[in-house]
Amino acid sequence: MTYRNNFFIVGIFIILIISLILFVLFFKFSDRNEIAKAPLCPDCNVIIVAYDALQAAHVSHLGYEKETTPALDVLAGKGVSFSSAVSAASWTVPSYMSIFTGLYPSEHKVVNKFSTFNEDQKVVSNLNDLSPNVQTLAQVFKANGYATGGFTGDAGVHSQFGYNQGFDAYTDEQAFGSMENSSQHALEWLSGNKDKKFFMFLHGYDSHGQFKVPENYKGRFMPSDYNGQYKGTNEEQRQLREAGLANGSIDLATEDVEFWRGWYDSKIRDADDRFAGFLDEFNKMGIKDKTVIIILSDHGTEFYEHKRFDHGFSLYDELVHVPLVFIVPGISGGKIINNQVSTIDVAPTIFDIIGINPGEQYRSQIRGKSLFECLIAENCESRDVFMETDYRDYTHKRGVRTADGFKFVFTLESGKRELYDLNSDPEEINDIADQNTGKVAILEQKARNVFEPLGQDFSKLWGVGCVPVYGDQCK
Repeated sequence: MTYRNNFFIVGIFIILIISLILFVLFFKFSDRNEIAKAPLCPDCNVIIVAYDALQAAHVSHLGYEKETTPALDVLAGKGVSFSSAVSAASWTVPSYMSIFTGLYPSEHKVVNKFSTFNEDQKVVSNLNDLSPNVQTLAQVFKANGYATGGFTGDAGVHSQFGYNQGFDAYTDEQAFGSMENSSQHALEWLSGNKDKKFFMFLHGYDSHGQFKVPENYKGRFMPSDYNGQYKGTNEEQRQLREAGLANGSIDLATEDVEFWRGWYDSKIRDADDRFAGFLDEFNKMGIKDKTVIIILSDHGTEFYEHKRFDHGFSLYDELVHVPLVFIVPGISGGKIINNQVSTIDVAPTIFDIIGINPGEQYRSQIRGKSLFECLIAENCESRDVFMETDYRDYTHKRGVRTADGFKFVFTLESGKRELYDLNSDPEEINDIADQNTGKVAILEQKARNVFEPLGQDFSKLWGVGCVPVYGDQCK
């Protein structure tokens, strides 16, 4: 009996020891996890700098041979750059709204400039009208005690669409306005708010096709020996855009293409120079060590890669592959992460960096994933990302860019399915859908899994219409 009692006591003792060890290990792991999730820059200011219409392929520190973005590159050298960032949409109106709300365009519903456009009704799309319960980044910051300022180039980020929701100050008075104009407003606002916690959105249209350059513009990357028909006006760019949409493609001589690409590169450099001017003044304010800066674009733009100009109509990489850089005080810089991410990851990443609670409503909106671990560790993983466009109601496309390098695009008005192997065909020239029906079925199902719960019906052909972006359309 004594032996049994002793055995029982020893057994209990062993169980208690094991439980204690597990208990300690659990809390030790938990403590480490909490430490890892501790804010990198608690209560810091946040500035989102948006170079509108900037292709990632034309950014110097991401491998472009021309020095188009020296100011951006200097900041990237102090931060973490994502070389495979993909936008949720291929044009401005839906794209920035996805960055602001964390939602896909078909969920926040600001997918065109008009929600209704016919002879009897012309209703401008507005976030509050279309999705009254959806919150924006600015509203979250406002609720967390931040001063909020947005300084923009008007057009696709006009306040009429709801972009001003949550901002104390918001400027959009200059159509296709420059980074310089936005910076002037921003610096004036900062002079009165730099001693507060603040959130700022700084945006310029300098590299956009409809940004007006001076007459006889001679940008630094434009070919000096060009003798072709084009002058580089925004009206010429408009005509090329419309011809490509109407005819499916346009035909240009090689020297014309080089002229327009030099024009684009020159305008990118101009935008960068103007941002450098803002940065010089900002650095004098003595607040850079408590300010997180995110540099990004809403979309790229086409310059004849697929024999069209502009953006919005397709989901090719020249439209959806964008720069994304995080500059966070205390984080060592110069790191380039090649893992694939999405622009809808920006909001949750910001929340983790500065340690603010977005609240239940915004948390329920988050469709992306925080990139916090990518910033502090090497265990960042690629994942599938999704994109869409309903540009001008002229087309309806849904796509997925997979973690292993495939691009699938479903055109809903025609039923056309496209598949590209970006590993061997990064320019998306060879559609291999017909030879890979099994892969197409798998990726279509992935797209369905994301978009059908948002009310998207993939089972029938969609209709098309005419919803204008510019005043001379749909008349």
